[in-house]
Amino acid sequence: MVQLNFKGKPFVQNFHLTVPHHELIPNKKASLTEKISLHDNLVIHGDNLKALKALLPTYAGKVKCIYIDPPYNTGNEGWVYNDNVTSPMMQEWLGKVVDKEDLTRHDKWLCMMMPRLRLLRELLRDDGVIFISIDDNEVTHLRLLMDEIFGELNFVSHIVVQLNPRGRTLDRYLAKTHEYILVYAKDINQAGLVSIPKTEEALAEYKYSEGNLRYRLLELRNRNPVFNRSNRPNLYYPFYVNSKDGSISIEKKKGFDIEVYPLNSKEEEGCWTWGQKKAASSLHMLVAKQVNTGAWRVFRKDYVPDEGALTKAKCLWIENDINNENGKEILRQVFGGDSPFDFPKSIELVKKCVQLSTSSDEEDIVLDSYAGSGTTAHAVLSLNNEDSGNRRFIAIECENYADSVTAERIRRVIKGIPTARNHDLQKGLGGGFSYFDQGNALAEENLLEGKKLPSYEELARYLFFTATGEQWEESRLNHKSNFIGESSNHLVYLFYKPDLEYLKSTAFTLDRVEALGEYKGKRRLVFAPTKYLDQEYLDRFRIDFCQLPFQIYKRME
Repeated sequence: MVQLNFKGKPFVQNFHLTVPHHELIPNKKASLTEKISLHDNLVIHGDNLKALKALLPTYAGKVKCIYIDPPYNTGNEGWVYNDNVTSPMMQEWLGKVVDKEDLTRHDKWLCMMMPRLRLLRELLRDDGVIFISIDDNEVTHLRLLMDEIFGELNFVSHIVVQLNPRGRTLDRYLAKTHEYILVYAKDINQAGLVSIPKTEEALAEYKYSEGNLRYRLLELRNRNPVFNRSNRPNLYYPFYVNSKDGSISIEKKKGFDIEVYPLNSKEEEGCWTWGQKKAASSLHMLVAKQVNTGAWRVFRKDYVPDEGALTKAKCLWIENDINNENGKEILRQVFGGDSPFDFPKSIELVKKCVQLSTSSDEEDIVLDSYAGSGTTAHAVLSLNNEDSGNRRFIAIECENYADSVTAERIRRVIKGIPTARNHDLQKGLGGGFSYFDQGNALAEENLLEGKKLPSYEELARYLFFTATGEQWEESRLNHKSNFIGESSNHLVYLFYKPDLEYLKSTAFTLDRVEALGEYKGKRRLVFAPTKYLDQEYLDRFRIDFCQLPFQIYKRME
């Protein structure tokens, strides 16, 4: 495999592992729900690298679809490299705008993307799929980076998307009309990509009807010139047609006086797509028609399936409703004036990605770590409204407009916008979401000093995931017994309060051991500030002890 090398790569390859876990602080005022929950639709305000790390305890291996629209690194976006990597060179990069004159702008962009893509991969389900919008500035680098992180064999497609049909007049030589979407699966053998409904234009091909069924006619002759009488002799045989009514027979008999072979327009011998046995049993599916040349051709009926006309998505997307102007128009209607974004993605573009990779029957999770104007969240709500789906979204935005634009758009499309011209926007899509702000890091020094102490639930969520590698189920938490959850190998307990005096005075003692109850087949994993027991007692009661805060990163197998 071709190796991608860039400045800073040795320092960021495993940087995602060093990012400390941060609290996610519920913001009731900004939420649109009665009860805030991390298992709701989510809007998270904070650095997306830290937010993705904070989501791991709850969502590792749970996300079905990821759509991201990262900075394209055009040199005009004003993005800043802000990952605090321990490298003198990269410390020099901090806080500086990356512009066109920056000779290391591609290196900085790759250093920004690599740790985020690694965390996104951890969040994906085994049958999950990631879609990344990008343009010519970084598409080549991104393809190589994705091959390295997701695996070259997990590449799905390089979609060309026409977003500006008129072309960019400022381009020097050719007016660009398109961008790209790179698609990768976490595991190509499990990739959950589905067929999508055909467009109205495609459905117009089904112009014939038979009762309540619609169908189109497809020529029975195999139109691939590779296949012909010489290499498919069993598929070369005649049909007999009644010229008066166009009825067909597989046998020569009275009234069926026209012999039809699979010949192309040059009268060269081809072959049928059906053998004689299938043709004989399915004559009711066949139609003979005389074409403009006077020759007769045999067609088969292709019906619209019961579940609707479905088709595999193509890798060239040119539909009018996916261009950027439609994205701006929707934002104008949502906010009642100018669009707050110059180049917002169309909701139909993102819906197509979500539709390709999720099911209306499941509570599939869709994540966007560059939420911007909230298009992905809007797309999920809109698609659920169309097909009665139960999909959920997670939208992460680092900028200060996370509440005033990202979340506000979602609030308005949920409630409805009476002044909007779009019917769905007027009516409202329904739903709700929980809003979280990124909090402090769960750092050793904070626990030691009693500063910025996390809530019991937040520390429990993090410790359980860090120690067991498994998803934490908040419903199992029992404050009274200090029980926080059960993993494959352990029952896990946490003795903690966000109070410095409690942390100074609390120890794991024999009384607390006895309060845990009898050993029931799984070892007990206990987190506490200290213990007054020797190892012999711990072994006798099948207890693994981890001292706070020094062993908050200990992994139990």
